[in-house]
Amino acid sequence: MKEAVGVHWFRHGLRLHDNPALCQLLETCNKVYLIFIFDGESGGMRLSGYNRLAFLLESLTDLDRQLRLRGGRLLTIRGKPTDALQLMRTEYGMTHLSFEQDCEPVWAPRDELVRAWCDEHAVEIIERISHTLWDPAEVIEANGGEPPLTFSMFHQVAMSIGLPPTPEGDPVFRAGQLAVADPTRPHGHPVQLFDEVPPVSELSDLKPSPGEHKKRYQGGETRGLQLLAERVAWEELALSRGIVMPNQYCPDLLGPPRSMSAYLRHGCISVRRMYHQIQKAFQACTDAQGHSLSICVQLVWREYFYTMSVKNPYYDQMEPNPICLNINWRTDDQQLQQWKEGQTGYPFIDAAMRQLIQEGWIHHVARNATSCFLTRGDLWLNWVDGLRVFQEYLLDADWSVNAGNWMWVSSSAFENFLDTSDTISPVNYGRMFEPTGEYIRRYVPELRQMPTEYIFSPWEAPLSVQREAGCIIGKDYPCRMVNHEVVSRHNRKLMSKIAEQLGTCPPHCMPAGDAEVKHFFGLPGASLEDMLGGH
Repeated sequence: MKEAVGVHWFRHGLRLHDNPALCQLLETCNKVYLIFIFDGESGGMRLSGYNRLAFLLESLTDLDRQLRLRGGRLLTIRGKPTDALQLMRTEYGMTHLSFEQDCEPVWAPRDELVRAWCDEHAVEIIERISHTLWDPAEVIEANGGEPPLTFSMFHQVAMSIGLPPTPEGDPVFRAGQLAVADPTRPHGHPVQLFDEVPPVSELSDLKPSPGEHKKRYQGGETRGLQLLAERVAWEELALSRGIVMPNQYCPDLLGPPRSMSAYLRHGCISVRRMYHQIQKAFQACTDAQGHSLSICVQLVWREYFYTMSVKNPYYDQMEPNPICLNINWRTDDQQLQQWKEGQTGYPFIDAAMRQLIQEGWIHHVARNATSCFLTRGDLWLNWVDGLRVFQEYLLDADWSVNAGNWMWVSSSAFENFLDTSDTISPVNYGRMFEPTGEYIRRYVPELRQMPTEYIFSPWEAPLSVQREAGCIIGKDYPCRMVNHEVVSRHNRKLMSKIAEQLGTCPPHCMPAGDAEVKHFFGLPGASLEDMLGGH
């Protein structure tokens, strides 16, 4: 009989733990190769800034290091997936191919070609679900064939299916099972093999963004698991004090990086492991018997956005997107560029945008503020333009979650019908979450000497104060692009007029109630009027 030779293709699930596809392959095949293909798409490479590409390569390097300790290695290949797989079949005798399911429609063309190629060449596919808590297709089927339109409905349907599966154990590698391909061996295929995980410079001409980098996320499963252990301990401490979701509701914009989002997006850690570890901590601290939605609500939001996108290839667009309201946004390339570069004249907005470009990550509250400012709050520019900026620079730029957040905050979907009554103040919102102004001082150095009284609205500082701080508004730091009080009122009227013209609300996603809005914006028990009101 022909020897069973397996290839595991890493795409999103850049980890060894809780990797059911890899585990099944190891049980099936005597010899196993592990590969990653630089196809210009996988790993978010279609539109990627320096930081995300560096994070991806660090994650692959970490995998390679772990595999070398076990007698194997990670083979990295540049080229089309089918060409890379053809090489593995003809040169190394591949009979089985395993990979983690990518449920989003953006990956469907790639995977359909691979499935057709495998069928043609009698290569058996092992595809397992482990990037999501539930199988989105199963949730849709349980909801009558359509995605649930509200978050609360999604949660009810998902829980009717059952709790998320527990994570699988670590893979067991038998002696001599991991095979090592020789990247220097001549092969005659239209692909490039790397002797080791290549640096950024070998794949792209991207350069680090200028600026003072204060935080840095290191890619990889090893670092991700370390952070997860720290995060669970931090959650346990918060729960013992009666605080739920401390990273969301008590955001530390200045502390060390604690977010797991980039590690979840690249699959360096298992979402199922994170979910069940936090639930276990909740049960230990509260003597609760069941699972809590609140303690893991952000992970469930991630699932909701994934499920909403599964049957919608236009999910990241406006006009052809069936769940998105078509709003007559303005086009202004200059204002879009000012927003992107952190030159709006609103210090909290500018600090967030500069942090995004310098470090590749900003907190959820900063994402809400900057995206609301670009769209319905102030500039009235298309959310799709903002999405592309986030897609390029965020370490955790996730096709489904990124688009879902932008549609929500712009009032295009997942929000009440054309509702701009709760517009985020670019002054008050930042002051509420980080009142010292140190976040602004870190990323907007022009304002480092500005007194805290004026640092969120420096145009209000008397000229003598501006001189003493070494920052004249309009010279050393830009004047604010717009007057928030004026434009937010104008935008509300625009939305009301559009709603009148439409007559009735077209079918689209919206929250089940005020509680969902508060959850999304991180405002438990807070007055929306106080938190989101104009300044």
